[in-house]
Formats: sequence, C-alpha cells, structure tokens
Amino acid sequence: MIDFNNQKVDGTAKLVATDFASALSDRYLAYALSTITSRSLPDVRDGLKPVHRRLLFSMLQLKLMPDNSFKKSARVVGDVIGKYHPHGDSAIYDAMVRLAQEFAMRYPLVDGQGNFGNIDGDNAAAMRYTEARLTRVSKLLLDGIDENAVDFRQTYDGDSDEPILLPAAFPNLLANGAQGIAVGMATSIPPHNLIELIDAAKHLVKHPGASIETLMNFVKGPDFPTGGVLVESQNSILSAYKTGKGSFRLRANYIIEKEKNGIWRIIVNQIPYQIQKSRLIEKLADALQQKKLPVLSDIRDESAEDIRILLEPKSRRLSPEAIMESLFQVTDLEVRVPLNLNVLDNENKPNVLSLKNALQQWLDHRRNVLLRRTQFRLNAISRRLEIVAGYLIVFLNLDEVIEIIREDDHPRDRLMSRFLLNEFQANTILDMRLRSLRRLEEEGLKSEQDILNKERDELSLLLNNEQTQWQRITSELDNLRSDFIKSNNRLTQIGVAPEIDYDLTEMLVEKEALTIICSEKGWVRAMKGHLELTANYKFKDGDGPKFILHAETTDKLLIFTDKGRFYTIGCDSLPKGRGFGEPLNLFFDMPAEHNVVSMLKSDADQLLLVSNKGFGLRVKTSNVIAQTKNGKQILNVNSDERALICLPVKTNMVASVGKNRKLLIFEVSEIPQINKGRGVIIQRFKEGDLADLTLFDSSVGLCWRTNGGRTRHLTDYSYWQGKRGAAGKSPPNGFPRPARFT
Repeated sequence: MIDFNNQKVDGTAKLVATDFASALSDRYLAYALSTITSRSLPDVRDGLKPVHRRLLFSMLQLKLMPDNSFKKSARVVGDVIGKYHPHGDSAIYDAMVRLAQEFAMRYPLVDGQGNFGNIDGDNAAAMRYTEARLTRVSKLLLDGIDENAVDFRQTYDGDSDEPILLPAAFPNLLANGAQGIAVGMATSIPPHNLIELIDAAKHLVKHPGASIETLMNFVKGPDFPTGGVLVESQNSILSAYKTGKGSFRLRANYIIEKEKNGIWRIIVNQIPYQIQKSRLIEKLADALQQKKLPVLSDIRDESAEDIRILLEPKSRRLSPEAIMESLFQVTDLEVRVPLNLNVLDNENKPNVLSLKNALQQWLDHRRNVLLRRTQFRLNAISRRLEIVAGYLIVFLNLDEVIEIIREDDHPRDRLMSRFLLNEFQANTILDMRLRSLRRLEEEGLKSEQDILNKERDELSLLLNNEQTQWQRITSELDNLRSDFIKSNNRLTQIGVAPEIDYDLTEMLVEKEALTIICSEKGWVRAMKGHLELTANYKFKDGDGPKFILHAETTDKLLIFTDKGRFYTIGCDSLPKGRGFGEPLNLFFDMPAEHNVVSMLKSDADQLLLVSNKGFGLRVKTSNVIAQTKNGKQILNVNSDERALICLPVKTNMVASVGKNRKLLIFEVSEIPQINKGRGVIIQRFKEGDLADLTLFDSSVGLCWRTNGGRTRHLTDYSYWQGKRGAAGKSPPNGFPRPARFT
C-alpha cells in the first residue's frame, strides 16, 4: 500500500508516494512519544505531568498564593485551557481536584474550598461552585521560577511562554507519587514520607556512593495519606527500590473496642490507599448477605470525619487477629500497591529508576536550579552596581549633570564622554525622576555598593566551588525539614502479618453437612445433610452411581484420574440442590481420555497411590491439592499403564493381590514418601497386573468380602507377609474370584 503525503515545493502542493508501513510507523512513533513525554509520565525532577505543571503555573500567574484569597476553580481552568493546555475542561478540573484531595495526595498541591469529593468516591462539585489557591508545597515547587531557574518554551499558540520544568524545592515525585498510563508503558509510584526522603537525600549528598540498603535506613517504605499497615517483607521492599519495580502489601488498620462482660468489636479506622470506603462497605455487605463471611454477624459504617467501620463478630471464640486475617484474604481490606518507577529522567527520556537514582536526579536538578538562580542574581547585582556607580557620579557632580541635561542637544553622549559612563548608566541617569534626586545620599549609595560587592564575591565563590553548592543544598533541606517536622508524622505503620494457627479457608465458609454424589458419567452434585449412602438416588437414563460420600462445606474434594493427575475443588463450590448436578469437566480442564478412579476428602495426612502395573508411592495430601483448573500430576504412568488405587493412609499394613491370585502383605512404611513420580514396585507379577489393594490395621487383621456377600476376617496373616516387591502367595480358601477385597 502507498501513502500520499502533501509536500509544498516552490509554494505548490505535490503528492509524494510513501510506503504505507513506513508512514504508519513514523506516525505511530510520533504519537507514542507525544503521549509519553507530554501527557502520561511525570518528570523525575519536579514529579509533575504537563497538566499539573500548567495548573500550578497558571495559579501563580493569577496570584493565588497561600496567603491570598481564593478564586473560582472555573477561572483557573479557563486560564489553563486558554493559555497553556487546549484540552477538555473536565479533564483539567479532575486533575485539579485530585491535587486538592487530602486522601489522594500525601501533600496536597491545591488548597480547595468547597466540595472537592471525599473518600467515599463522591464526585467534586462543579468548578463554578468551588474555589482554590496554592498550598505552601506548591509555593516551594514554584520558588525561583522568576529567577531563570528553569527553561521556558512557547505555548501551543505562541502567545506566551510556559516553564518546561518547575524549580521543585520539594521532592514531589516520591513524596506525592504518581500514576499514569502511556503507550506501551505505565507508571505507578506510591507516596512517601517527606522527612524520610529529606534524611535520605542529605545522606546521599554526603555519601554519593551510598547503597539502597543504607538509604532504606531512612526510607522505611511508602507512606500513604490514608494510613494503613504495610506488611511487605523487607527483602521485597529492598528489591522493589533497587529495580524500580515491585509491589507493596497494604492492609487496613484496626483496633479492638472492648465493652463490659468480655464483649469486643473490631473497628477499622484506616483503609488502604485508593480504596473507596462506600464501595468497600458495599462489597463487605454483599459478601455477608451471600454467607461468604461467616465470621461476621454485622457490618456498620459509623464514619463521620474519621473512618470508623464496625465489624461485629459472629463468635468471639476466634481471636480478632484470626477474623481479620480471613477478611484480608477475600476483601479489599488488603491490597497490593504496585511500584513502577517509570518516569522521564533528566534527559527527558522514559526510564525505570531505582530509589537512589530518583533521589540523585532530583538533587542534581536542585543543584542546577541553584547555579542558574545564582547566576541570575549575579547578573542583577552587576546591573545594580552599574546603576549605583552612575548615581554616585550624579551625586558628586549634580549641578554639572543637570546643566548637561538642560543645555546639551545630545545629553547621553555628553554624559558618557564627560564622566566615562556606559550607555546603560547614561540612560539610567536620564530616566531618573527629579524627586529621586533628593534621596541620593553618598553614604547610602556607598553602603549599598559595599553590600552588593560582598554578595557578589560570595556568589562567585558559590559558583566555582561544588562543595559549597552541596552545602547550600543541604542547608535548604534542613530548612525544609524544620518547616514540616511538626506536622509530618508517618501515617502508614510498618508491621508484619501475624501467624495464625487457624484454617482461614474454613473460616470463610459456613460449615454444613453434605452428601456428595458422582455418577458413572461424571455428573456431580452435593445434597444438604448426611444422607444414607445406599439410598436410591436419581440419575439420568443410562447413568448410575459411582462415588457417594459424606463431607462438609469446608472440605476440599480430591479427584484422582487414571492418568495419575489430581484435581481439587472446594465442597462449597459443588452444585447444590435438586437435579442431576453438573459435569466435572465444567470445573476443571480435564481431558476427555481421563477417567476418575477415586473421589475423596482431603482429611488424611497421607495418600497411597498405586498403578495397575504394581508401582506406587506415598504422598502428603497437602502436596496433591491443585490450585488451578489444570490439576496436578503426581503419579507418573507409562502409555500402557494406568493409575488404579488412591487410598488415605490411616493404618499401618498393606495387602495387595494380583490377577494371578497371589496375595502379599507388608508394612506401609516400606513404601517411600515422595512428592511425585512412578514410585516403587509394590508386588511383582510373572503375568497379569495388580487386581486390588487395601490397607488395614495390624491389630485388627485383614478383612474381605466373599462372593456370597459375607465378610471374612484373617487375624493370622504371617504366611502371606513378606517384603515389598515380592511375588506373594496363593490366598486363603474362599478368597473371591476375580480377586478383590471389597
């Protein structure tokens, strides 16, 4: 395909043929770069996206300083749209609202008056109703912007200029964090505590080679405006700060409110960051109504200015810690907050930075701002010294200067030649008002000259000495720390998840008796109560019973197939009530060639698995529980082999019999316990395969059912007892044909 581009040659438009793929690639790349650099990713130096930077600069132009009066938000949004950011008003106002929300920003950049939304997720009032001004944090970000601290560029219409960056005397990127999605990349930076960041930055100034491990002595982890408890391990936090990627496990904070007679309730007073309280309570209430939270009897929102969510336990037999652990597993009372420190670096390129790199690049920016402001001040001092020198000449030769101005046709040239002035000095003298002459005092001018000369020398030394520059930056950090230290306690606690001895899965399911029925064709259902196992249950035409067992809703059901694979499902998830149930393959990704050979509860510590070729192994029950629909392969079988037996190990003896009618008895302990594999030989056969296998207690003896339906009991089995892997001996008279124990 061909793309035709219009190009003008000598003022005439011409069509130039271009490869479509190349043209598309160029345009997409331009779009992607524009989105990344001009919309979605914050700059590491001031921590702002363009829309936020333009909002703050526009509010500065409107003189909305912290000590000035508020102005309508609509006025601010209008100025931003008209001068700097030609986008929709709703997007700009939404960005402004977030900068004013104390539950969204650790250090708000906009001081809002009116309804700016709340933690329940309610929207802010329309911008015609709300008012805004800058905060002292924003003032720090803008400090020095009129002193050539940063570069400016033309606005989109070329009518005025806007800053490319802000001077940023505040570590805004890490202090307030940022979120954004660009083309092919994203950023997610949680907020941090300002005092911790300042201490880390001061240490980095003194020790540029400091490791992240050392910096973590100061920066303990994120510090969210909504508080909470950070329960992420130190190793995980360290890895996240080293690589710039990771996540933090954040929990709600709670207290135990005790009353008389040993009654207590759980009060949640802090919820995780960016979780809407109303939505959280709604989900909790729905889960409670659907009996998914059997540990609770009631949930109430008693919040006013502070968060207060009351959780009433159904039973005080469990500890509050155990109840909360169960809630953390299934609700948004615990979340994972991602870290992806993907920002525009000091070269305006997208890059994933470590904690150290982010701090260092901010410090480098502050040094560059210091140098530019110092040079700006030096230039201003030089100009003023020129003016003062000219004023001294006027004072010493006042009458002559007045006469030259009155009499000479070209007074500027005359002044320059007579008193050896430059053009700037001469113009300054000519532009003086007459009333200014009365304020000219020699002593005052010389004093000002001395002060300016001294300041110039100090600033010149600062420009030429890097150590002095870092000392000045450290002093600025000290001043910033002292300004915020009283009102900057850490909001997010650093903790660890407690170890609970309870089965939290059981706590989340209301315990009820079930009778599980599985048909020969794999249809499964769970009926309430422990019904008779031999009852006449209904099945589809051509189908019949295969497995019937008693269980509880808190049990896990293990399904073992002839290919040696286990599948797991919670008994509470089985189809209830009437009908024929549902096919097993709806719950698992079970291939059609797999046949279920056993269905049992996971209540035993060990299982014995045996194939038809006489190979088997013992395995821990906890090891066979599958977490996915694909199941878990435990017993490996060859192409001509199939899994035959799966029995819970609750006794100490094994009895196996082959199709060749050879019986072998040995101890269970002779079969090794392994995680998975083909296992070891259980019994050897010259011909035929394993027919059946059972487990029994040595103190009770071996039992089997005859063809006539009677039960035979063998207490003296020493004749058939041998070592695992032996051939066995002929069974006692009356042993059933074909050989089986049940």
